[in-house]
Amino acid sequence: MATVAFDVGALRRRFPALASGTAFLDGPGGTQVPDSVVAAMTEYLQSSNANVGGPFETSRRTDELVERAHDVAARFLGCSSEEVGFGANMTTLNFALSRALGRTLEAGDEIVVTRLDHDANVAPWLELARDTAAEVRFADIRIENCILDEGDLVRHLSSGRVRVVAFPWASNAVGTITDARRIAHLAHKVGALAWVDGVHYAPHRPIDVAAADVDVLLCSPYKFFGPHLGLFYARRELLETLRPYKVRPAPDEPLGHRFETGTLPHEALAGFVAAVEYLEEIGWDAIAAHEHELGERFLAGLPAGYGLHGISSMASRTPTFALTHAARSPLELAERLGKRGIATWAGNYYAVEIMERLRLPGGALRIGFVHYNTREEVDRVLAALRELA
Repeated sequence: MATVAFDVGALRRRFPALASGTAFLDGPGGTQVPDSVVAAMTEYLQSSNANVGGPFETSRRTDELVERAHDVAARFLGCSSEEVGFGANMTTLNFALSRALGRTLEAGDEIVVTRLDHDANVAPWLELARDTAAEVRFADIRIENCILDEGDLVRHLSSGRVRVVAFPWASNAVGTITDARRIAHLAHKVGALAWVDGVHYAPHRPIDVAAADVDVLLCSPYKFFGPHLGLFYARRELLETLRPYKVRPAPDEPLGHRFETGTLPHEALAGFVAAVEYLEEIGWDAIAAHEHELGERFLAGLPAGYGLHGISSMASRTPTFALTHAARSPLELAERLGKRGIATWAGNYYAVEIMERLRLPGGALRIGFVHYNTREEVDRVLAALRELA
């Protein structure tokens, strides 16, 4: 991958939390935010805080912000502004959208999920199956490298009853990146919807739902340097067929807004806009190149005694790594790293199926890098892992 000029030191000065000295290697669980996000949220609360639709200035400014946030979301995802919507988080939105789709399901209809998925793209379908007598089938992974087994996926698509193929664009547990366009093509060949969890992919690569030809995509701005919020895209033709769960006075247009129940967190929308503008300023080429270098450095220096679960190179993966050690539990490792000022995660991180498939009842230690991490932080965690081994 070509080297891109990238001043990580200057960039880090824009993130107030990074001055604490903690090595935040917990990006897959949520990222820190740049100063522009903090400023945008503060400015909204100080000068524009109001509900929408009022005949006064702060309400008019809030109306403008809501419209702008939808326009920015459309630009970020590669779709029209009426095809996007916001909510509390990805999980809540997925329960709402899948529940609306459930109105159209019949007994015997099938939903295919994968063992790479975060449970936010599994549990909604399991619950829906309980309510509708639909069936959920699991596409398997290859244990040796934790990639999706396409042959097994195709086998599950052969019944003629599949309505939805739900899958992650990238695994939050082991970092595997899937071929979203390929999976969408396989789903569409059998008349099914391609329903994508884009949460872990969004901070690492640009999203273009039109190019990927997916029908639904959900993600979480707090995973890509914004505030706690959920965001979805759904294809216009699909939205036109769904009857949302909403209060009666809420308008039916724009289409995506029908799924935004209640008052949105307007200050978070302001922060979301600032987060996207920040990413556009930095540029995806620079982000990808820097993260690739960090990942290679980590893999090259991983001490003996640790087992890596997932792809052993930086090909087709994010810089997110799941590790186990024969003598120390993931929780013990994470706690000891935490005492050294290194933030990581232990457990299954809601990736229930893959941990069961890997026979890791205690989960794994997850170390995840994003573009504000440094070579020095990679070396710092590697040195700590060597000591703990």
